[in-house]
Amino acid sequence: MLLIDDEPELARLIAHAGTSAGYAPTAAVDAAGFKDHFLRTGADLVAIDLGMPDVDGVELLRFLAASGCTAPILIISGFDRRVLETAERLGEALGLKMAGTVEKPVRLAALETVIQGLGDGAGA
Repeated sequence: MLLIDDEPELARLIAHAGTSAGYAPTAAVDAAGFKDHFLRTGADLVAIDLGMPDVDGVELLRFLAASGCTAPILIISGFDRRVLETAERLGEALGLKMAGTVEKPVRLAALETVIQGLGDGAGA
């Protein structure tokens, strides 16, 4: 599981939910680290925040599509629900496997339920 979020506490929460679902999470704090890790090792699940200081979620979705990502992608963001839905539709239009959206503030139980529903966390 590869995740990117600029809020350390939330990144830890997402990683914990991923671990509970059987994934081995790696958290990136910036776009360069996220992209580098994805290109080197891929991921079984990707979780992205739409609003990062150095990159927006749309750019990350385009990067993942151009890189041939086949992993489910979960969007976690504090943006308005309509923005989340639009980003999810964009991901689908780019050919990505969108796993859904989770609004901030995030509740651990809800996040665990979403991630566990994606399959058997198989590793990355």
